[in-house]
Amino acid sequence: MTQTMRAVEITEPGGPEVLQLTTRPMPEATQGQVVIKVAYAGVNRPDALQRAGSYNPPPGASDLPGLEVSGEVVAIGAGVDSLSLGDSVCALVPGGGYAEYVAAPAAHCLPIPSGMNMKEAACLPETLFTVWSNVFTRGGLKAGERFLVHGGSSGIGTTAIQLANAFGARVFATAGSDEKCEACVKLGAEKAINYHDEDFVGLMRAEGGANLILDMVGGDYIPRNIKALADDGRLVQIAFLQGPVVKVNFAHVMMRRLTITGSTLRPQSDLAKARIAQDLREAVWPLLDAGRIAPVMDSEFALADAAAAHAHMESSKHIGKIVLNVAG
Repeated sequence: MTQTMRAVEITEPGGPEVLQLTTRPMPEATQGQVVIKVAYAGVNRPDALQRAGSYNPPPGASDLPGLEVSGEVVAIGAGVDSLSLGDSVCALVPGGGYAEYVAAPAAHCLPIPSGMNMKEAACLPETLFTVWSNVFTRGGLKAGERFLVHGGSSGIGTTAIQLANAFGARVFATAGSDEKCEACVKLGAEKAINYHDEDFVGLMRAEGGANLILDMVGGDYIPRNIKALADDGRLVQIAFLQGPVVKVNFAHVMMRRLTITGSTLRPQSDLAKARIAQDLREAVWPLLDAGRIAPVMDSEFALADAAAAHAHMESSKHIGKIVLNVAG
């Protein structure tokens, strides 16, 4: 096996142009880890935040961007008995996905779903770990509840719509164009709101309020989300595209018994992520195997074109997931 590999590094904090192809040493599989020969890597908003200098890797993680991959297990560390050499997997990684090889905790690897190719499988881990842990574990979504997801046409949004619909919730979404709204409805949203033309607060209040809102926008959406919630509703915050600082009247939270929570995935412990992986294997992988849910694919870029992939993501013109073809 070669001792070096191609990878994309962040040369300095900045725009997409700071992503440059480089050569790095091969990673090694330490205790509890495997090394994956990467076929595809998913492109996600946290990658762009890291590139801009506002989302540092956790201690011990690779400084290379990339939080989800698909590929083949080519090395196995001590204490790993759940995987074998040659296994095809997709994996959540704490960094390093934009490379020909990446080390991953074995407990964060999942099998490629039946009938799914490597390109599609690379889009599963970061998105599904995020949606499952925030919508179902933290948010407690149940069948029959009214669920609103902002950014419905994003990778997170398209996944959240499908999963919530599969588990019997009434799904609503916001998006920035009629085309994106149409895509949300096709995936299972009862109503998709073009936020340029309609007020989601009024619509949700007319429906009785949202029992759960998943928000990645922040900013002035936060007080509007509070107004859009039903009594005893829950708001789960997973990102702040419009900023994290806002003025909120907490009397509404207290009087209407609302819950405001949120999380980020990357800094959580390996054990916490392993538990999410096990939940996904039991509750979500059967849906993937049966073809009841699937990633929505937008576009593919070569590893060397990671800067173009980031520019496309930040244009917000995409619907669904963007991937890097690493094996190419």
